Amino acid sequence: MTPTPTPSPGRTAVARPTGTRFTRVLGAAVILGMAWLVLFGLFLSPNDEKQKAGVRILYIHVPTAWLAYLAFIVTGISSAAYLVKRTRSLTWDRIAGASAEIGVLFMGITLVTGSLWGRISWGIFWTWDSRLTTTAFLFVTYIGYLAVRNLGGTHQQRARRSAIIALLAVLEVPLVHFSVKWWRPLHQQESVAEGKLSGLMLFSLFVGLIAFTLLYVWLLLHRQRVLAMEDALDDQGLDVALAERRAEGAQV
Repeated sequence: MTPTPTPSPGRTAVARPTGTRFTRVLGAAVILGMAWLVLFGLFLSPNDEKQKAGVRILYIHVPTAWLAYLAFIVTGISSAAYLVKRTRSLTWDRIAGASAEIGVLFMGITLVTGSLWGRISWGIFWTWDSRLTTTAFLFVTYIGYLAVRNLGGTHQQRARRSAIIALLAVLEVPLVHFSVKWWRPLHQQESVAEGKLSGLMLFSLFVGLIAFTLLYVWLLLHRQRVLAMEDALDDQGLDVALAERRAEGAQV
């Protein structure tokens, strides 16, 4: 959906939703996917021999972690695309910003669910091992990225500085992912890669991955359109301010 065009000073802006037929269908798929995940994650998949029902946190913890990785990688790729193209179009910058916001949300969920799972598995909510520490650092880094996006300057200045930071920040993603192999922390190895999941447990995990991926795409489409509308409102305010200054100069 094309964002609402910037109205000329004196005209009334027409409010339009950010949804389209595609996003509405996608939203329905997200609802079905989440309902499917609840059914399999809470009721149909078996308990773990050691962790019992606590293993069901897996079906949220792992998908949100992987989607946070994906969101930050999309932010990096979009930022690189903006710098390479060097156009005045801010589409890539908005995609980068929207994806980073969603990634921070998912990473926050990952940290919370990981703490709850750690309490069940280790007896404590938090320990400063390599996986947890690097994940927390990644989370804080992208909060800083979002803070930089809100600094003053033109849209193009915001896009350039944000893109540079995003390209540096995305280098932390492989550091977090491979930390369990490089430093052998308290955090367990990847359950799927190690072949520790099978049957309904493995199927329920993939249901979670699909459901959260659809949610990510749905949020990304809506959020980048909202950012486009916010930029249009900023431009409208600038046009009004310039018109007022010109009127004041004409009166002098």
